[in-house]
Amino acid sequence: MSQTRWLSIITADPAAFGTGRATLRLTLEVEHIEARPVWKPMHLQPVFQQYESVGGGVAAALFRDGLCLPSGSNLSENDLSRVVEGARGSKRCR
Repeated sequence: MSQTRWLSIITADPAAFGTGRATLRLTLEVEHIEARPVWKPMHLQPVFQQYESVGGGVAAALFRDGLCLPSGSNLSENDLSRVVEGARGSKRCR
């Protein structure tokens, strides 16, 4: 299996992770770590409401709980550690 490392997503289900994605994003922002919510799935966008959709539960859950984290081939070990520590810090901010 090949990997592009173009996009890394974490899910922050408050029941499982201890905090939600909004708190996680804001905590990372304070540390100057850019993160953003996952794109809204096409089947949830107003322009497509009139069309039938099949499935979509996984995409909807990723949209609800998912956060895109910094990623890429130039991410250093230090950068990765900052992101991990920032995420751990968000659990302390509950």
